[in-house]
Amino acid sequence: MNLIEAIILGIVQGLTEFLPISSSGHLALMEEALGFSQESSTIEFDLLLHFSTLLAVVLYFRKRLTSLFLSVFRTGDTDEKKLITFLIVGTIPIVIIGFLFKNKVEVISEDPILVCIFLFITGLILFLPSFIKKSIGNKEITVGRSFIIGIAQAIALLPGISRSGSTITMGMILGIPPKRCAEFSFLLGIPAICGAMVLKMKEISSLKADLLIVYSAGMIAAFLTGLIAIFCVLNLIAKGKFKYFGFYCLLIGITGLIYFTSS
Repeated sequence: MNLIEAIILGIVQGLTEFLPISSSGHLALMEEALGFSQESSTIEFDLLLHFSTLLAVVLYFRKRLTSLFLSVFRTGDTDEKKLITFLIVGTIPIVIIGFLFKNKVEVISEDPILVCIFLFITGLILFLPSFIKKSIGNKEITVGRSFIIGIAQAIALLPGISRSGSTITMGMILGIPPKRCAEFSFLLGIPAICGAMVLKMKEISSLKADLLIVYSAGMIAAFLTGLIAIFCVLNLIAKGKFKYFGFYCLLIGITGLIYFTSS
């Protein structure tokens, strides 16, 4: 992997982490296309890129996160404490499923055909709110709804299934306002990425020093484009254009299938 390739992957990760088009799926396909999907350091680099987008969402929601943190030490602040509870409940499914099927998920990411199929499925998922009229509502997030959204996040461990796309779509189907779904989805991704970082800390600490500049360039690219993607999603979902990403996922899924089955 050279500097240019790392920056390209960083840009891909930053844009696709928050846009509902699956960052893991795009990274897997890009790495396969660039010819280094089998490198031993690829998974660790992917995780570093995810960490960069984690920093982006922390920066964007810094005021909200600070408020949540301070609420722990205050009496009252029931809304903030409720949200903390919802985030904890929503994280439970991915912890369980991630622990049980970690190795199988990594194997799937090495098969571009399966990744393309899951990207196609993501495209179908993004159209669901358009066919379910009750998905546009004013319902609040509850313990039960947060757990269901958490299940959607856990399913998105499959490379090609968009985490933000599945969680936001599920929230909309449950009747939660779209913008509220997007914010909850972004916040829900924080503990999930942190957990993955902890599990892979040993591998990350063993990365070679000569890769530092290359990886740093990719991380910076992921961070900056991640911030842009957050603004884009919140803006587009407010305008009701969320489903347009579905067309993109269908196109990429079909194109990828044709490319990888014929190569």
